Amino acid sequence: MASTPNSVAVGQLFQLLRDGVPRTRAELAKSSGLARSTVAARVEELMRLGLITPVSDAVSTGGRPPSQFALNPAAKVVIAADIGASHTTVAVTDLAGTVLAERSGRIAVTLGPEAVLSWMVETATELVAEAGLSHDRVAAVGVGVPGPVEHSTGRPAKPPIMPGWDAFDVPGWVQQHLQVPVLVDNDVNISALGERATAWPAVDHLLFVKVATGIGAGVISDGRLLRGAQGIAGDLGHVRVARGGDVPCHCGNTGCLEALASGPAIARTLTARGIPAKDGDDVVELVKNGNLEAIQAVRQAGRDLGEVLTASVSLLNPSVISIGGAMARVGEHLIAGVREVVYTRSMPLATEHLAIVQSAAAAQAAVRGASILAVEHVLSPDILPHSLALPV
Repeated sequence: MASTPNSVAVGQLFQLLRDGVPRTRAELAKSSGLARSTVAARVEELMRLGLITPVSDAVSTGGRPPSQFALNPAAKVVIAADIGASHTTVAVTDLAGTVLAERSGRIAVTLGPEAVLSWMVETATELVAEAGLSHDRVAAVGVGVPGPVEHSTGRPAKPPIMPGWDAFDVPGWVQQHLQVPVLVDNDVNISALGERATAWPAVDHLLFVKVATGIGAGVISDGRLLRGAQGIAGDLGHVRVARGGDVPCHCGNTGCLEALASGPAIARTLTARGIPAKDGDDVVELVKNGNLEAIQAVRQAGRDLGEVLTASVSLLNPSVISIGGAMARVGEHLIAGVREVVYTRSMPLATEHLAIVQSAAAAQAAVRGASILAVEHVLSPDILPHSLALPV
């Protein structure tokens, strides 16, 4: 879809304003290189569309104070969904990522795409109404799923814990019910986006590691999310670890990190030692109640994770490794194991300023990231003039 000079000018100005920092017409003209008359006309158009709004006047250098303009986060909303192995969370957010309405429900991903996506769409529709919004305010939908995704199509690609989802046209199905762009990505990738936006906006090199039913990482390098050739960059869970031996993994191999250090794997280890634990939630409760065996098992899981992350530190040289997912609720016990190995085995230069921390966004990381995924699409320079009917 070709852009015209007018649409380019509008989109260019909006990219300058979307960071929320107020600017005057003169500042916009200087930054964009556009004529002041062009800036004035495009500012008026963006105001008419509600995408920007006047804010408090700038300091005057003499005469009438110049007017300032900034992004209007309420101009549109997006729907953000985090589909997990056993739960789904849906939220409606504004263009700044502020949550306007949110709901979670226990629904197993193994029920299949139509059952899960039906619940997601119905919940999103109800939330839009609860927030007092009309459906024409919805600009896009961002969805995270617990498995690899072919990013160009939004279709899950041989996801190991999502039976019935392989190659399912998630965007196409959702668009039958919500007639807006639908962006789909792996839940760990969008969690990395959400974690960075929440706690590390100035960090350009970050690993977000999710430890839950599975184990995976979202990789941000030079400020950009890395997906890899087939969309499985960061699939740490199926890297073999030294003490893995012949422990079977659901992927078909043996000795995988996920088979030793995920929530279900730790639960199996404890149960074999006479401490009943059905899943990761039970492990978390045991640790919180001070069970020494559970604490030691979690610490060892951290060491196993640290073994794999040591290679990642050498390859990617991140500034931050943020540990999230359900198992991060055990607190410092898991992270202590990771630090013990990474700081010992990595090169000193790589760890001199490396922070290994618990996720700040926690359970909100994926929903925040799904919102960012949708907003970035809607407000991108190539999409904005057409998706929001800007002048052409």
